[in-house]
Amino acid sequence: MSRTGLLLSVVALLSLEVFALAEEPYPLRDAVECTARAGLPNFYAKLAAGNDVRIGYLGGSITAQPGWRPKTLNWFREQYPNAKIDEINAAIGGTGSDLGVFRLEHDVLQFKPDLLFVEFAVNDGGAPPERIYKSMEGIVRQTWQADPTTDVCYVYTLTQGMLGDLQGGKYPRAASAMEALANHYGIPSIHMGVEVARLEKEGKVVFKAPDPKTDEEKAALAGKILFSSDGVHPHPDTGHQLYLEAVVRSMEKIKPAGKQGPHALIAPLDAGNWENAKMVPLDRAKLSAGWQKLDPDKDGLAKGFGTRVPSLWKVNKAGETLSFRFKGTYAAIYDLLGPDCGQVIVKRDDKDPVTRPRFDPYCVYPRLATLGIASDLPDEVHTVNLELSPDQPDKRKILFDHNKPDFDKNPAKYDDIAWYAGALMLMGDVVE
Repeated sequence: MSRTGLLLSVVALLSLEVFALAEEPYPLRDAVECTARAGLPNFYAKLAAGNDVRIGYLGGSITAQPGWRPKTLNWFREQYPNAKIDEINAAIGGTGSDLGVFRLEHDVLQFKPDLLFVEFAVNDGGAPPERIYKSMEGIVRQTWQADPTTDVCYVYTLTQGMLGDLQGGKYPRAASAMEALANHYGIPSIHMGVEVARLEKEGKVVFKAPDPKTDEEKAALAGKILFSSDGVHPHPDTGHQLYLEAVVRSMEKIKPAGKQGPHALIAPLDAGNWENAKMVPLDRAKLSAGWQKLDPDKDGLAKGFGTRVPSLWKVNKAGETLSFRFKGTYAAIYDLLGPDCGQVIVKRDDKDPVTRPRFDPYCVYPRLATLGIASDLPDEVHTVNLELSPDQPDKRKILFDHNKPDFDKNPAKYDDIAWYAGALMLMGDVVE
């Protein structure tokens, strides 16, 4: 898989359950590998009938890897050889459900999935539960508005920092929050890390260690399973194999559950959820003269990110601007971080301007990101002005130490103040 493919490797109506979760501290739920709830009856009926079936995989870099996603796809194909089963790979590394809810229509729903796996428990790990409710509920409600027969399954992965909670019998915070929604909507859930955590506690799994290169290093593992090298991304033939086995065990419980038919779009847990999140073409904003729309037939970035960002725009002259007015509660820009990127000055309504770098410690390569502007705004008309700053961030200082040699070797790669933007992300509408 290419690097780009791997990247592609942070007045409501609430139920009593959400009020309980909102207490301090947020209580963690009891960890089980699988809760079947209302199952996946429509998906399994289509498989049994030998129909064409599409499985959507919406998630982060763990889903983008050549791991549990292709492994489960192949497993379903082996189990149901008479059905034609295809995938919708909608994984983007380093992104959470707050972007997933905005890109859902373009990346998944237009392809009409029969089953949608949603994997954001790791990348949502630092998000407050209130935000997780909004975005994850928005994903469910958008999906069922598009097609109420599409089945949804939450899947949870883990990092090394989540082992303690799982080994103590509890879901980590993000998965605990997602379970509130799973209970409300009858969505089955699978925590692929429960068995991993148990095996690690028993000394049968090494969760994080360098890849063994010599016979001595391999012997030192003494038959233990090496899960990952970085504490996050499982090795395809070991860690992801454990994830596959968790899904296979869980499907034994999920398959007989539920009753075939459309999913009812019941009252939301949070009336302010992001079911109306939308991507709006960038040229709905006012772009200064220096902006150029990149041609995917001629530009490598536009081609490489074309499946995610239909139109990619670039500017690299200080003072160039992007402005728009919108009526709504949330605004952001779907953009890129990268080696040649600079900084953007963000001004909204009468607030003081804020400078936002489009460069971070990982930026030895370009990747998709979100430039947040504002959220939880009054539902009224707001004015946004964005300006490319003349000041280049101290890129070498920002980079992780292990990435600094790339800067030293290729300084010209970093010597620009560019900004690449793809779309407006709104909860609301542009006001012309």
